[in-house]
Amino acid sequence: MSRRERTGPAKPAARPLGVGDWIWACRPGFEADLVEELERADKKSLPSRVAVGLVKSSRRPRRGSDFIELAFARQGLPVDALLAVAGDDPRVLGEAVAGAIGPLLGAGAAPFALQVWVADSDEANPLASYATAMEEAAVAALGPKAMERRVLARATRSGDDRFVQVCVLAASRAAVGVIPIGGAVSLAPGGRRRIGAPAGAPSRAASKLLEAFDWLGRGPDPGDRCIDLGAAPGGWTHVLLERRARVIAIDPARMAPSLAKHKNLQHVQASAFTYQVEEPVDWLFCDMAWRPLEVAALLAKWGRRGAARFLIANIKLPMKQKVEFVRRVSEIIATGGWQNLRVRQLYHDREEVTLGAWRI
Repeated sequence: MSRRERTGPAKPAARPLGVGDWIWACRPGFEADLVEELERADKKSLPSRVAVGLVKSSRRPRRGSDFIELAFARQGLPVDALLAVAGDDPRVLGEAVAGAIGPLLGAGAAPFALQVWVADSDEANPLASYATAMEEAAVAALGPKAMERRVLARATRSGDDRFVQVCVLAASRAAVGVIPIGGAVSLAPGGRRRIGAPAGAPSRAASKLLEAFDWLGRGPDPGDRCIDLGAAPGGWTHVLLERRARVIAIDPARMAPSLAKHKNLQHVQASAFTYQVEEPVDWLFCDMAWRPLEVAALLAKWGRRGAARFLIANIKLPMKQKVEFVRRVSEIIATGGWQNLRVRQLYHDREEVTLGAWRI
């Protein structure tokens, strides 16, 4: 018996990236997880790995008229033009990009955003300076009239404004795509939303929560009542107190000395699994280094009790079957009546995902 007879038909080789495909950026090492997620969302999307931090598919998965939000995709763009030039002069590629952008934008004076980015990988990151020089050359080649229409992605006035993305694949190759900015996966180049931890924050976890607020487009208002499960040493609590929220921090461990006597902080040295709030709060936060399925069940219990309106949680991932695990966690939390559930591996996440939901 031949090897092929023993193992079944050989899987067809992935075809090269082409015009009409989609490029997806992800955290390095999570390419296989994003491929699996795309396959589950749309078996006909034919996803495959392009390079470290990059995956392609033949189309963007939909559910009805809505795009499916992918947990492991940081950014995505349709490949409307695939460019290759001779040599490695960024000015040559920049001029080619400018030539491709004009027809993609079409006639009219509508504003557009332009971002040039590289994959997040040891191989691609050295191309960042090349990408910057290429962008400068493209802007110069577009001319002042076109550039009068350019705005920052976060300054666009309408979801229908054009969002031009350029993914630099090599020192002589780039993919160019345009979508309505309202359909963008992220407004940060390559989905890398870098947010520094505020001064005095006890841990880098503060950056994760700030990015979560940016991603969800909401966060606590002054005076909101918040529960922070697994709070010590206080990275998330620090962010909440800076927003002038009132915080009950739940953790057997001590909080950072800089927070301990804050007037808006109550520290309860108890297990998150035994603590029960006396009355409903506005926000429930959770960043616990504990068994994730048990954490998900706890968050579902909070939902069933109607003990909070908004939820933001950080869920640790297993070594394998991450996509299936995210599905299971989401299903468990949804049993608590949490709605509008969203999950994303944010830039500041590592072996984890951030989850947001609300009950209003």
